[in-house]
Amino acid sequence: MRYIVNRNAQYNGDHEVHKEATCNHLPDPENRKYLGDFSNCHDAVKKAKEYDSEADGCYYCSNECHTS
Repeated sequence: MRYIVNRNAQYNGDHEVHKEATCNHLPDPENRKYLGDFSNCHDAVKKAKEYDSEADGCYYCSNECHTS
């Protein structure tokens, strides 16, 4: 599954990680950073944290990795 992270932080400072093919809450294309292909959101969030320590799974498409 392809994962992306929102370049723009949410109000709480988190950059949300999304499943690109299945999420209905993706950021605008210019705000997406491709993370790679992963078998689970935990690995995708870990990769996103290499760019920004405040990363979190999307509530809608990666809820098992959503913490706030």
